[in-house]
Amino acid sequence: MAFETILFDVEDGVATLTFNRPERLNAIDEQMVGEAYEAVSAIEDDDSIRVLVITGAGRAFSSGADLAGGDLEPGEVDAGRVLETLFNPLLEKLFALSVPVVAAVNGPAAGAGCSLALAADITVAAESAYFLQAFINIGLVPDVGSTWVLPRQVGRARATAMMMLGERIPAPQAADWGLIWKCVPDAELHDEVRKIARKFAAGPTRAYAMVRTGIRDALEGPLSKALHAERRNQWLAGRTADFAEGVAAFQQKRPPNFRGS
Repeated sequence: MAFETILFDVEDGVATLTFNRPERLNAIDEQMVGEAYEAVSAIEDDDSIRVLVITGAGRAFSSGADLAGGDLEPGEVDAGRVLETLFNPLLEKLFALSVPVVAAVNGPAAGAGCSLALAADITVAAESAYFLQAFINIGLVPDVGSTWVLPRQVGRARATAMMMLGERIPAPQAADWGLIWKCVPDAELHDEVRKIARKFAAGPTRAYAMVRTGIRDALEGPLSKALHAERRNQWLAGRTADFAEGVAAFQQKRPPNFRGS
């Protein structure tokens, strides 16, 4: 696939999607969202891909939606159209993937870029990076799943402050809050993410998929629903070749050789 605003490559089971407009701090325009959707869709049809890494080229992860354009008049623009037609389908596609998603936040992650970074299962950020719910600063409201994701990750008080104050949250603070998995020195970011990606690429892919959906099911319903989902998923996981291999490896005191099936 040939893209103009993103890079997409696959190596050893690891797909890497890189926002690639560094001259604009990877500001997200409609073309970029469309290309990202196409790339993520391709993962569903490629059984060799066992993990997705998302990052940004240059010194930013993404500065958010591209606001370049002329003067606006009140009532002139439907700011929600691009959400309905592009951003929301991309977010839904990411959440529906059957492989883990890792975000390597190499710099500012603002607005929609912040939302996409935090949509990953594992988010690792460089110490110099920051997270910014920038919407309120231009008179808009949080979108791309922010109002759903943030309260679940850091609680109502911190999520509300992020969205209503519109202030930067430095990566070390984001890690302290539990907003992200880990903050590492800038020079170590990509090595750390590669290590995590390799672990996922060599792991029990179908079990990972059920962990992803199980967590969301549990967040949305009562204990009884979570217990039912665990029972169903454990039945499915117990029928996989990876489970048989995991048990054999345990009994033989050797590392498992998971195939993702």
